[in-house]
Amino acid sequence: MSSSPVESLPRPSASELKRRLVHASGTGLPLLYILGFVSWSQFGLVMILCSVTAAVLEFFRLVVGLDWAVYDELTRSYEQTNVAGYALYMFSVTAVVLVFAPHIGVPATLMLTVGDPVSGLLGTTREAGEPKRLRTLGAMFAVCLLVSAPFLVPVAGVAVGGAAAVAAALGATVADGFKPVIAGYVVDDNLSIPPVAAVAAGAVLAVAGATPVFV
Repeated sequence: MSSSPVESLPRPSASELKRRLVHASGTGLPLLYILGFVSWSQFGLVMILCSVTAAVLEFFRLVVGLDWAVYDELTRSYEQTNVAGYALYMFSVTAVVLVFAPHIGVPATLMLTVGDPVSGLLGTTREAGEPKRLRTLGAMFAVCLLVSAPFLVPVAGVAVGGAAAVAAALGATVADGFKPVIAGYVVDDNLSIPPVAAVAAGAVLAVAGATPVFV
């Protein structure tokens, strides 16, 4: 009896589920701005604080040798001697928030906090340099388009805003789909997704002259 398509989907490990849940919990950060609890400049300060905290934790983990059990659960093998994904996550979001306008920075952040966990659960855990499957990339693109269009279309119109949303979703999908190794260092998608998506959307908006791109 042949297995159904659902049964053939890869089943993530318990540790992978924990990583993805922690990843998705980061959506609470942009919600601070979306729900009006903080201004965009205040959100930038929040992200700077998060990045400083992550940098301090990584210093103690990598240099001092801090060995907490939580690191074993939430980091992958290639992160044992490199800066961990959660820190890169904070650094990349902080950079995007400080540089780009909210209608670009918010969806670029959501592509990481929502899109990446979805694609991670649909695809098997990859080694460095191994691309994800096409169905996983398709799901990533769809999610990224869904989270970006509501922010870009209202400020730039259906044509330009829609084109910017598509460009951002494509950029995020490419960044999510491949983890190149440069000089022995894995370019983690936690670092690449927000800036690639933001640059792609910003380029479309800048060419069209539709709305401000930078803060």
